[in-house]
Amino acid sequence: RCGATAATPRGGACPLPGTGPYQLTWQDEFDGPAGASPDAANWRFDVGTGDGGWGNNQLEYDTARPENAGLDGQGHLAIVARREALGGMAYTSARMTTRGLHEECYGRVEARIKLPRGSGLWPAFWLLGADIGTTSYWPACGEIDVMEYLGQAPTRVFSTVHGPGYSGAYGISQAAYLPGGAAFDLDFHDFAVEWDPYQLVFQVDGTTVGVAVTPALLPHGTTWVFDHPFFLILNLAVGGNLGGAVGGDTAFPATMLVDWVRVYERAP
Repeated sequence: RCGATAATPRGGACPLPGTGPYQLTWQDEFDGPAGASPDAANWRFDVGTGDGGWGNNQLEYDTARPENAGLDGQGHLAIVARREALGGMAYTSARMTTRGLHEECYGRVEARIKLPRGSGLWPAFWLLGADIGTTSYWPACGEIDVMEYLGQAPTRVFSTVHGPGYSGAYGISQAAYLPGGAAFDLDFHDFAVEWDPYQLVFQVDGTTVGVAVTPALLPHGTTWVFDHPFFLILNLAVGGNLGGAVGGDTAFPATMLVDWVRVYERAP
């Protein structure tokens, strides 16, 4: 691996970013007719349940069907969890990634999303190290959770980083709340990370979440692994280790509505 130690981040496989203002370099605005699939030049699908519900004991079977991930004709992507049996699971949903299509290495990664409400719903917008399954495995590949949310706690979102020695329940996590205790399912909100060789800064609606995650914040003796390309993921999980049990308050179909995803890089 090219990962630097916590004490001496060097940029690894990523070229050092510029020092100028952010410039838009990649985007999906999800324009198109209702019922269409998202642009195949931008997104592919993880289909099935992965290894043990994607390693989290999730309850959904993820598909590539537009019924689970399709455009709504109003400039949005709708990722829809449905109560239906498929592939031995009781629910269907979708997990979309840019793996092999667009992989980012420093910059600003941002999405505008309206979240669903209901116990057991677990939507997320996140990045995963592109070397997973090739030269590295989780958590050594690194994981950057820009936004995770639990439908049973609609007033809170959280941002987390995972790496070797600080993964799973030991990930470095910070929560964010809206003014006045408003719920995230009532409107769209912007979720972003600004990423450079020395830090990860999370934002909700332009406000920084907690403190910057830096090498100094990692547990002693662990490694900073955010120095190589990552791909983007949008998904709506049902149940799972973090999502919890599906409750009687949860109405299906349940929708995670994405207005856009945008990526910026520093100008020279």
